[in-house]
Amino acid sequence: MNITVRVWRQKNAETKGKMVTYGVEDVSEDMSFLEMLDVLNEQLTLTGDDPIAFDHDCREGICGACGVVINGIAHGPEVTTTCQLHMRSFSDGAVIDIEPWRAGAFPVVKDLVVDRSAFDRIIQAGGYVSAPTGSAVDANSTPVPKEDADHAFESATCIGCGACVAACPNGSGMLFTAAKITHLGLLPQGQPERDSRVIDMVNQHDHEGFGGCTNIGECTAACPKEIPLSNIAQLNRDLLGALASGKA
Repeated sequence: MNITVRVWRQKNAETKGKMVTYGVEDVSEDMSFLEMLDVLNEQLTLTGDDPIAFDHDCREGICGACGVVINGIAHGPEVTTTCQLHMRSFSDGAVIDIEPWRAGAFPVVKDLVVDRSAFDRIIQAGGYVSAPTGSAVDANSTPVPKEDADHAFESATCIGCGACVAACPNGSGMLFTAAKITHLGLLPQGQPERDSRVIDMVNQHDHEGFGGCTNIGECTAACPKEIPLSNIAQLNRDLLGALASGKA
């Protein structure tokens, strides 16, 4: 198949970017989207042009490093990561627009690469357990209700790719923040710091310049791990409880 791609090119954070059009020929429908970009970059290198910068690492849908907006949709037309999107999702002769995540808290570094370190700082604000819990205990000595365990595991599957932010009209990072808060807040070892955790992480979220959540739901629709919107409701309950308790 032969396709046309219109890619956002931006030399660095200080310069203005623009969409640049390229043709890519003999694309196999079995290629991943990133492999198609690899082919395009080989083509650009051979002609002496600067290859397109884009984030990637494991290419197995696990690490969350990859992520671009494809035809206006975070990660593209399938509910998966960009590295697991295959060219069979597009037709021969397709024109594909490729842009970086669009959010004030994710500044463009170069081309399709954005700085997502704001997520790291939200985790650093409280997304961990530091309270002493002693040595490892025997299995099942502290029972966790199955519903809580399942929900905690579901929340823990968040890979921090940032699709939720890119999809949200407000540029909110609440689904990511909620997943991290809910994961620890449902487990016994997360209880000592539960109140301070939610307050500190939400404060850091707002400090980073993410927008507010208005429950539109685009975040969960774009999430490759299908983190549910109910996590944000859980975050709000925890936040209100922490503020009311005065323990934080």
